[in-house]
Amino acid sequence: MAITFTQQKKKQKYLIIVLAVIVLLTLIIVFSGLFFKPVEEESFPAVTFKKVEIDFETLSRADLINLIIFEDVVPFEGEVGRQNPFLPY
Repeated sequence: MAITFTQQKKKQKYLIIVLAVIVLLTLIIVFSGLFFKPVEEESFPAVTFKKVEIDFETLSRADLINLIIFEDVVPFEGEVGRQNPFLPY
């Protein structure tokens, strides 16, 4: 079943129409965004900040007092690195 030239021309016409519609819709969207300004809504309500209160008595709880402080890390003593780091172990 060979495709005739008339079938190809019909497909081309449909594709041209679809392309024209896409270009037209794109132009409408772009121009509406450029020329029509959005209606300004009411201004935002005033922002109110709550006062921050720190409860320092929480730090004096028994389970927090019993925490152990980390030991100091001793620096590495010895030779660092290898002569050829690319050799396997």
